[in-house]
Amino acid sequence: MTDRPVAPTRWTTFLDALRDERRAYAAPHPLRAMADEFARRALALLFPQFASPTAPAAGVDADAAALDALLRAAIAPLVSDVDRIAAAFFERLPDIREALLRDAQAILDGDPAAENLEAVIVAYPGFLATAVHRMAHALYQLAVPVFPRILSEWSHRETGIDIHPGAVLGASFAIDHGTGVVIGETSTIGDRVRIYQGVTLGALAVSKRLAHRKRHPTLGDDVVVYANATILGGDTVVGDGSIIGGNVWLTSSVPPRSVVQFSSRVEQRPADGDGLEFHI
Repeated sequence: MTDRPVAPTRWTTFLDALRDERRAYAAPHPLRAMADEFARRALALLFPQFASPTAPAAGVDADAAALDALLRAAIAPLVSDVDRIAAAFFERLPDIREALLRDAQAILDGDPAAENLEAVIVAYPGFLATAVHRMAHALYQLAVPVFPRILSEWSHRETGIDIHPGAVLGASFAIDHGTGVVIGETSTIGDRVRIYQGVTLGALAVSKRLAHRKRHPTLGDDVVVYANATILGGDTVVGDGSIIGGNVWLTSSVPPRSVVQFSSRVEQRPADGDGLEFHI
C-alpha cells in the first residue's frame, strides 16, 4: 500500500512561504542581537565601568578587535564599502568618548543627587541613552541603513529614552531622569542643553511627503526644557538661554532668553457643587 501525498494545508503553505522569505533575506538574521552586543561591547571599550571586572588592561586591544569584527559582520550585507565605514567609525570613537565625558560632567554639574562622575556613567539612563546615540549618529552620518536605528531602539528599551539616530546633539548635553523623552530625527540641539523626563521634540505633521524635510525643532545653546513639555515643528526655534516650563505645548519660535510657562487658573468651586467634575 503506497502512501498518498498529503495535500498542502494553509499551515504548510505558510511555512513554505516563511522558508522562502528567510532564504531571500539579505541582512544577517540576528541583526537585532548583533546591535545589542555592539552597544554593550562599545560601552565596555570606551568606559571601564562597563567592562568585565576580569578584563585586564591588555584586553583593550582584544575588545577593540572584537568590536571591529562585530561591526563589519553587522553592516556587510547592508553596505558596499565596509572597510571605509568601519575605519571612519573607529576614527571618530576618540571624539565620541571625549564628547560623552563632557555629557557626563554636565549631568553631574546639574543634578544635586549625582554623587560623582562614576555614578553618572554607570547608573544614569540619560548618559546611557546619549552614549549609544552618539555612536548610532556616527553610523547614521556614514549612511549605514537600519543598524543605527536598531542601536537607538536598544537604548530605548534600556532607558525609556527615544532618540532618533539622525538627531544632532550639541556638546555637554544632559538628560535628567529621562523616562519618556522623545527626540525626533531632524531635531537640532545646541550646547549645554538640559532636558527633563517626558519631553517631546516632535513634528507638527506626520506625512511621508515630509520625509526629507526638517520636521523637528531646533534648541539653541543653554536651553532648559522641563518635564512633559512638547515642542513641535521644523520651523520652531527656541532661542539661546531660554527656559521652557513643564507641560508647555510649543509650536512657534521664541526669542533668546525667553521663559515659557504653562499657566493654570485657580477658581473657587461653587458651594452648590456645580462646576468641572472628572471621572477617571
